[in-house]
Amino acid sequence: MPVYRDEAVVLRTHKLGEADRIVTLLSRQHGKIRAVAKGVRRTASRFGSRLEPFMVADLQLYEGRTLDVITQAESLGAYGALIADDYASYTAANAMVETADRLTDAEASLQQYLLLVGALRSLSRREHPPTLTLDSYLLRALSLAGWAPSFQDCSRCGRPGPHDHIVVQLGGVVCPECAPNGAPRVDAATIGLLGALLTGDWSAAEDADEATRSKANGVVSAYTQWHLERGLRSLQHVHHDVPATDEKGSA
Repeated sequence: MPVYRDEAVVLRTHKLGEADRIVTLLSRQHGKIRAVAKGVRRTASRFGSRLEPFMVADLQLYEGRTLDVITQAESLGAYGALIADDYASYTAANAMVETADRLTDAEASLQQYLLLVGALRSLSRREHPPTLTLDSYLLRALSLAGWAPSFQDCSRCGRPGPHDHIVVQLGGVVCPECAPNGAPRVDAATIGLLGALLTGDWSAAEDADEATRSKANGVVSAYTQWHLERGLRSLQHVHHDVPATDEKGSA
């Protein structure tokens, strides 16, 4: 059977039999892969710890009729344990890998792979608050999938902004003429934060206050759930850096 190598990040795992696991991977060159890792649940396994969620590895696999089989695994990014040590990072990472699983298929998507690896690396290094990292990842991943939001010009007619209505079903901010009745108004600080998260302007993002971060998170969550059609189960468990505010109706 054909043997191949690829870099991949582990999205999730499932038990198979007494000692094996089915591992779902997002790879650099082959898109999403489901493969069997034989014997990895035994204590003597040579590479079991390298195939845990959030880990990045250089893999050798051979093609099977239904599932490929992992024969070698060398660690490239040991992010799993570092992320699991912090609950906020762990819940954010779970939402990221679930999103990547939903957005990708068997066709290669180098940009999605690099985006996910970069986000997990950032979480493991505690570079930014976990919910900001998650919100930035979600906006960028959806953009790569063809659902780029607009936080400046009207997402419906293109009228130059800034605008203060956001309608996730229409793709972001909308001008007064395009805004449906009852469309929520969002303050300039929140829209500014959303734009910073989309472009990776971390200096501006981290300057935002707690209430602004909370409102931006609500918009990102609604935008993600709308475009993925089915809710992300992991989002309900995400640990927020700040408590919820009573201003949720304004976002």
